[in-house]
This record gives sequence, structure tokens and C-alpha cells, in this order.
Amino acid sequence: MKQWLTFATLIFIFCANMYPAVAAGTEDSGENLTSSNDGIFDRVITYIKGLFGGEENLQDSGISSGTSVGTNLEASASGVEPSADTEVSLKIATPSVIKSASFLGDSSLGVFAHLSNPPLMKMDSEGHLTGQLAESYEVSENNTCWTFYLKDDLYWSDGEPVTPEDIEFSIRHYGKETPWASWINDTLESSAVSDADNSVTFRFNKPYTRIDLEFATYNILPAHVWESIENPMEYLNEGPYVGCGPYYLKQIDLNAGKLVFEKNPYWKGKAPAFGSVEVHFYSNMDVATLALENGDVDTYYKYAGSYPYPNIEQLEKTGNFDFMEKTNIGLVFLAPNLKKAPLSDLQFREALSYAINYEEIIKLETLGYGDVPNRGFVPPSMEAFKETEKLEYNPEKAREILKKAGYSDSNGNGILEGKDGKDIKLEILIRPDYARIGELLKEYLEQVGLAADLRTVDADTWFTLKDNYEYDLTVTRSTPWGMLMHANWGSGYFDSRRTGQGVMHNVDDPEFLQLCDDILATTDPEELQSYAYELQDYYAGNLPAIPLYWDNVVTPFNRQFEGWYADPLYGIYNLDNFLNVTKTPA
Repeated sequence: MKQWLTFATLIFIFCANMYPAVAAGTEDSGENLTSSNDGIFDRVITYIKGLFGGEENLQDSGISSGTSVGTNLEASASGVEPSADTEVSLKIATPSVIKSASFLGDSSLGVFAHLSNPPLMKMDSEGHLTGQLAESYEVSENNTCWTFYLKDDLYWSDGEPVTPEDIEFSIRHYGKETPWASWINDTLESSAVSDADNSVTFRFNKPYTRIDLEFATYNILPAHVWESIENPMEYLNEGPYVGCGPYYLKQIDLNAGKLVFEKNPYWKGKAPAFGSVEVHFYSNMDVATLALENGDVDTYYKYAGSYPYPNIEQLEKTGNFDFMEKTNIGLVFLAPNLKKAPLSDLQFREALSYAINYEEIIKLETLGYGDVPNRGFVPPSMEAFKETEKLEYNPEKAREILKKAGYSDSNGNGILEGKDGKDIKLEILIRPDYARIGELLKEYLEQVGLAADLRTVDADTWFTLKDNYEYDLTVTRSTPWGMLMHANWGSGYFDSRRTGQGVMHNVDDPEFLQLCDDILATTDPEELQSYAYELQDYYAGNLPAIPLYWDNVVTPFNRQFEGWYADPLYGIYNLDNFLNVTKTPA
């Protein structure tokens, strides 16, 4: 009886002390506190343990706490669930350094922001386009009018619903504010929203069969946030950014070199697989490799690129990683300035194509993970690929073509002269990433009697010089999106009517431009394939660019995680992976 009286007294004291604290906590937070699964009994036991001087004295008193002793005491005392920080965090290493906290102005950040602000459409593992924020879509018979029906259960991370107005605002905003989307202003005739069926309709002034693909790349923005932001390309914010995906971008930490994505509390879809996702960017690949080896990060991602081939063997030796290998639909190519002699001469470009030692470049650049490309430019991993003639290394044939075309060394100094009688001295414009290829190309050109100099510049300078056609030859790459954009099959890189940082816009041949327009206008699958073949034949016959190699994308991931897949557009960095990849049981 004495023990029961003691216990009752203690309960009374506990309640008298706990009630004000709980009431005060509720008033301060403005939220309703929720008890743990064991409820108030846990708090009674915790309080009594304190009075008796800990668990040991509590047991001596004859009062047992059962299985609840091992719970989070802080959470039990406050009445809230344990923090989500205890959940698994997926950490990704990337060499794509985020240079600024500009959501629209930093292209690398834009790629990673697909997780927080998904586009309307997405591409599956087989390359088929399907809805992401869009539940479905309709297109008019003449391909000028596109209507997208949104999913009903989409919410921004601030609790606001995603509306058709958000979609309309986003697409028009990109057309108005970003240089790479100026085509929207040029072709979008009108737009309209319908709240009744949760849809948005875009009407274009000409047939456009690729809108579903275009809209797989534009991050959707919350209109109620972005409509008041002036100079959006220059707008800087280290977070958080409001998003509508399973995660929102909480922090951009440029000092620590990472992005932090947290769960969207208003996400209604499948529960995200991870408590948070971190993207760690490294300018030094040796440091990134070490981070993978040490288990500091779980996988690697580079948009349109592979894990460095020389580092694969080293990572394999740890025994902790599996590797996914996919054919890249992007490629590295040599672009001639078609507006400048002698590069404007097709026979001269033919000779260049035979002067290049493709096998040597592949051996040095891809370590066996590449192939000699075709003259038709387009890789075999793309839909409607046509098997055109393989490019060939034949310096003797190159010299023969140059001689027949009228390029000769009349003064015997070892350098061929152009039609103007002057020595041909070609400038190869490169960025640091292509330094080794540049050196090889210089050597190949000199072997067939062409003088060459390398001009190495940073990316911003390269964009300026390229757009002003201040180069003879330049080395660059196509990305998966680049190969698919515009009229598909790499056309967006060459159409002189296109603009953007990575495009060459160097072909104004009416035959080529009409072919692009025909592709964009047709709705007939057989006709589309026929046009695709014609386009590849055009590349093979005119060589507006010379592909240097096709390669494979290799992605390592820690064996502790399973369920990965890659799509042709964004590789492993797709929303589905962050919902479906799970940590394997220990």
C-alpha cells in the first residue's frame, strides 16, 4: 500500500509540473504537439526516473519501464516524433560545379533543380516521352495546338497548389527571360488556362511536333513567387526555393560545395526513398573519387558525361560499387567555321575528315569505351539511326584530296597555300577540357601540310568567339538534349536560326533548313523516319561537323543502394530514381 501511495503522489507531482510546460510549449510553437506511441506513460516513467536518480534507482524501487526505455527521450518529453534527420540521405558526387546561387542563371543548377521543380514531361528508360507533372496531353491534327492536363494532387512546398497558371507563366517566362528559349517568343501565338479541367493550352504559329520533348526540359516555377522577381537570370538566393517535386531545394552552399534537397511536406505522390538528397560538387576529380572510395558519397553524376574512364578500375578495386553502362546519345565533334575559307569548301572538309586518327583519339580519350563514328554524325543509340559510312583515318587520301582541290605548297616550306596564295594557318579554338584532343588535331593537320595553332580560352570567351564566328575550327560536344532538341538528330546545333550557348548555328543552306521544317511539321511516322534518314545523309555528304568519337556513359553506384535506371535524356538523375532507389538490407 505504501508503494502505491508513493506512486500516486509522484504522478500528482508530475502532472502539476508537466501541464504548464506542455501548455507553454503549445502556445509558443502555435502547433499541436503529438504524443509518441506510448503516450503519457512514457513521460511519467521518464519523470520518475529523474526523481529516483536514473534507471538503476528506478529498478531498485520496483518500478519497471518495459521496452520504452530505449526510445528517444527528448522526443518523448516534447511529444514530437523523432527527427527525419535519422532517415537515409543519398549523396551524389558531381564535377558540374555550381558557380552561383542563380536558379535560372546557372545552367548546372538548372539540371539538378529538376528534382525540386520537375518539367511537365519526362523520358523513360526506353526513350519514350510520358507525363510527369502532366497527367496527359492532346495535340491538334496540324500540330500547332497542344493541351496539357495536370495531375490533381500537386502542391508547392509552401502548401500552395500547382495550377495551370503556373505552367503558363513558366513557359512564357522562359521565352521572355532566357536566351536559350527565345524560340518560344518566336513561335508561341497564344496560351490559355482552364481551371475546370486543370489544363493549359499553347497555340503556335507553325506546326511543332517536338513540344512534348521541349517541355521535358523546362523546370516549372511557382508563379506566385517568380512573377515578382526582377532580373530573374541574375536573381541570387541560397535557398530555400519553392518546389513541387518530392523534394525542394533547401540550400545552395557554395562554400561547402553542395546542394541540399529536403522532402516536400506537401508531396502527395509515392513517398520519397530518402530523407534528403545532397549533391556535392568537386572541381577536382581525384577528390571526388576519394569521396566515393571513402563512402562519403554514394554515386556519381555528370550530365551528358561518364565517370572518368581512368578512374573506373581504381573504384572497382574497392568492391563496393556496381557500374551502369549506357550508350551516350551525345558526342564530341570538330566544328568548322562554314562562313570562312577554306573551311567553307566541302572538299577541304573532306580532306580534314581523312586526316584525323579516330582510333588514337578513342584509345586516349575513352580507354576502350568508345567507337569510331559515322559520317552521318548521329549515334546508333538514337531512334531512326541510319548506317552511313564510317569515318576513316587516311592521311595519304587527305593529301590527295587537297591537291586535287587546288591546295598546293608552291614555295616548298611544307605548308599548303589557300586559293589566295597564302599559307593555310588554322586556329583551333578549344576550352581546357579538350586540350589533349586539340594537341592531337594540331599534329594531324600538320602531317597533311596544314599549319595549326591552338587557342585555349575559358567557357565564357568561347561562347563569345563562337557566336561571332571568330575561329577556324573548334572542338565541342553535343549533349543528349542537344541531339534531341529542335528537329531532333542534332539539327539544333547547326540550324542558323537557332541561338544558345552550345549551338554552332553555322548552316544556312536552304536544303537543310527546309528539312528541319519538314521534320517539325510532319505527323506521319514513316515520313518522319524518311526525313531522319535524309538528315543523316546530309551530314554524311556535307560534313557541317566531324564527329570525333561515340562513347558510353559509365555510372558507379554504391552496392548499398539498388533500383537504379537511366533515361537517355538525364541518365540516373531522374525523379523516379529518388522515389524507387532503396538502401539494401544490411
